[in-house]
Amino acid sequence: MEIINVIVAAAAAWAIGSVWYMKLAEPWMAASGVPRGPDGQPEGGMNPKIFAASFVLQIIVAGMMRHMFELSGIDGLGKGLVAGAGVGLFFISPWICINNLYAMRPFKLTLIDGGYATLATAVMGLVLALF
Repeated sequence: MEIINVIVAAAAAWAIGSVWYMKLAEPWMAASGVPRGPDGQPEGGMNPKIFAASFVLQIIVAGMMRHMFELSGIDGLGKGLVAGAGVGLFFISPWICINNLYAMRPFKLTLIDGGYATLATAVMGLVLALF
């Protein structure tokens, strides 16, 4: 079932994002300008709806990648990994960079967010190619 494949790919990318941003929380918060409370955590805490919405958005990305892979005849782990990394590196990361340039955000933020986009889509591509 393709929907299960898409959900598993989204879950894998989402899980990697959890680890990525836990490890890079300090530099990400500094670069993004997230206001912090006295405890050093984001002001107001994190709303659980953000996590749910990000997972739904991951499903949308994984679904479109599955569709692109199907149309392009991408199969096999190597092709899935390379194609997924290409989506992150050559589609998503440049778009993040454009947004950050206009928002006058530090390039470090682009590296952190673009790095995650590339890693996450590479994992998505790998998972999508498994099934």
